[in-house]
Amino acid sequence: MKNLITDIGGLKIGNAHDEGVKTGVTVILPDEAALCAVDVRGGGPGTRETDLLGGDSSVERVHAIVLSGGSVYGLAAADAVTALLGVKDIGYKVAPAPVPVSPIVPSAILFDNANGGNKDWGETPPFSELGKQALSNVGIDFKLGKAGAGYGATAGLYAGGLGSASETVDGFTIGALIAANPVGSPYMPGSDCFWAWAYEKDGEYGGKRPPANYQYSAPRDTKLEFLRTAGASTIIGVIATNAPLTQKQLRRLAIMAQDGIAMAVRPSHTPMDGDTIFALGTAQDAHGVSPMTLTELGASAARCTARAISRGIHEAGVKVEQ
Repeated sequence: MKNLITDIGGLKIGNAHDEGVKTGVTVILPDEAALCAVDVRGGGPGTRETDLLGGDSSVERVHAIVLSGGSVYGLAAADAVTALLGVKDIGYKVAPAPVPVSPIVPSAILFDNANGGNKDWGETPPFSELGKQALSNVGIDFKLGKAGAGYGATAGLYAGGLGSASETVDGFTIGALIAANPVGSPYMPGSDCFWAWAYEKDGEYGGKRPPANYQYSAPRDTKLEFLRTAGASTIIGVIATNAPLTQKQLRRLAIMAQDGIAMAVRPSHTPMDGDTIFALGTAQDAHGVSPMTLTELGASAARCTARAISRGIHEAGVKVEQ
């Protein structure tokens, strides 16, 4: 176990970034079309193909998921990934050739357009090219922190980042991959201790603990001091499992995984965040699990999400100036 979402097997992750623009893209590529659901919790989301995953549509499986910086411009990364998968004949076949296949590539974006990078891209935003690069970089090992969709992220007044974590529950593996760019702060006020300290494993995000006799005070290190519009931040990511969950059960997994944001960041799910979590099931025989097992998996998904958020921020490790 590498404490990564790829511990599940059947998944590959690819990252790409543009240092000058201060942004990046992450691609999640299953070996086979994977069952997928989604939960959108923030007040300012930016997404693609989420309606298709609502549970009453004819398509339940996806061929890739794309996470991107760049706000609305970042959705172009998924266009590029879709085109490249189509060239490789990966997608739903609705008719014989020469009718092209239809790759299903849901996507979510975060707002990193005010982080000081060069956004003077005119008619050629970098996200299509970054999507292509990320897809070409897929593998089971990948960089955390200042990488991929988390490259230009900020968390409160600190550097955000790309994080991952995994656990095993009842013989099944749960993994999270999160690009953390929230309005709220990941730290307990007046300390360098993560809110999610209680869920940490093996010092994965520094091993800090609350100060002795800690007294709560109102946080002063969130983005609320200078953000005044919706859609200006966001946590986006994927929770995945090899448990044979149905799409309906994957939706519940995504809902419970969102609780991990509240465990790691405060405030969370604000009107200015676009918190979106996809849930992927790699099991091809999705016959479902018992409610008790689903409950345990959902609790694990929340923990993995909280740990992935904190780990990504810890790995980025840079204070952002106010």
